[in-house]
Amino acid sequence: MRTYIGNHQALNDVEFEELALGFDTLPLGIDRDLFRGPLTPESPEERAARLDVSREVIADLAAQGEGGDEVAAWDALYADALTRTVPFLRAARSAGRFAGTEEAA
Repeated sequence: MRTYIGNHQALNDVEFEELALGFDTLPLGIDRDLFRGPLTPESPEERAARLDVSREVIADLAAQGEGGDEVAAWDALYADALTRTVPFLRAARSAGRFAGTEEAA
């Protein structure tokens, strides 16, 4: 039996998880780290610079969308939604619930 995620065949369990959960795949044209932030800590200066650039990109995409580019309009909505998310691994690390970082009860 063959297993497909989208149009990709998963040859083993690890590949299935990567394809199903999207570990290594990014949507074309959108850099998720620019909008949601990286998985690793960033300095306040890096965060401010990243947020400034992401706001400019969202504004450009929204303007293109208003000019009739439907894909740019959807990309602007997606990018804007990413600015209000926190990567799961970063949230788990900060909560102390990642890979053996929990305190013993």
